[in-house]
Amino acid sequence: MITIHDVARRAGVSISTVSNVINKNKYVSEDLARRVNAAVEELEYIANPIAQKMKFKHTKTIGVIMSDICGLFFPYIIKSMYDVLNPLGYRLIIMDSEGNHDSVGSAKKLREGITGLIQDRVDGIMFASTLPKEMEAGIIDDVIKRSSTKRKTALVCVDNDLSKYGITSVYSNSVIGAGLAVSHLIDTGCRRIGHITGPVFFSVVQDRITGYKNVMKRNGLDVDDGRMISTGDYTHKSGYLAMKELLGKMPGIDGVFVANDQMSVGAFKAISEAGKRVPDDIKVIGYDDVFISSVLEPSLSTIHIQKHTMGKKAAGLLLEQLENGVSPNTETAFEIAPKLVVRKSTVKNAPDDWILVDW
Repeated sequence: MITIHDVARRAGVSISTVSNVINKNKYVSEDLARRVNAAVEELEYIANPIAQKMKFKHTKTIGVIMSDICGLFFPYIIKSMYDVLNPLGYRLIIMDSEGNHDSVGSAKKLREGITGLIQDRVDGIMFASTLPKEMEAGIIDDVIKRSSTKRKTALVCVDNDLSKYGITSVYSNSVIGAGLAVSHLIDTGCRRIGHITGPVFFSVVQDRITGYKNVMKRNGLDVDDGRMISTGDYTHKSGYLAMKELLGKMPGIDGVFVANDQMSVGAFKAISEAGKRVPDDIKVIGYDDVFISSVLEPSLSTIHIQKHTMGKKAAGLLLEQLENGVSPNTETAFEIAPKLVVRKSTVKNAPDDWILVDW
């Protein structure tokens, strides 16, 4: 590999002169600049941008860790982060913590991912927490200590509130969102309502279960966890299997709250295979409002999460830390309100509203 030393030797100048010409740090005579530029061209020398930026104590690189980058939810957020940061010259390193199946493995991957990015001297990290509640405090404390060394690393959590641990967070209240979903099912006449969850070790999943139970009990409807709650992992296949399980345990089921839209696709298939129709026999409501929800047949009622707002706000809060020198443990929390979207899977004559902009 051609180095700055090779350029200096070819041009017959010092290394500092080559550096001054390339980085335009100091005035260099036209003759010396011409010789350096000629040597650079002849040797096809390419300066290492990361090394150059590290010299000035920043790399213009941001780490992004999400729990499932192949799912339908997080790409919206990542794209919005990119739209904010790329025009400012930042590069994004995107990682997947693969957090939908194993709590211990998920926590290990998230810790390793954040630690590795800090060691690679990224300026900041935005991450979705896949940590079980019982493991949050210890791992987040370790992460904050690592990020608060002499060269601080800005941290922002998305889709979960870790502000109590000193992590700036942008999130949507899942207890409220789940409550909106279940209340809507009850308002449309459902009384035997099942729930398909995401990975139960996620704190946001526990919040959605809490929201489901709160509204059921407030309306005088009992909840039998073993019979009325089935666990998925956010994939359409798990939604299919979980719905089949609910159909077997709840023969009279007339409504189901599904913890994300992607699992709702599988639930639709299981309902159809059972010879039942949506919404005539079973009403279905999802969560997230990703593009596929509007084009399913029938279209899927869901809880809209402002994904683009979440990504842009996270990027903006990260920039504030970088530009203002704010400590990573700023204890800032930004809550984004969930919103009910009514479509034909719960109300047969609901109007169409295709989501076209995000395809």
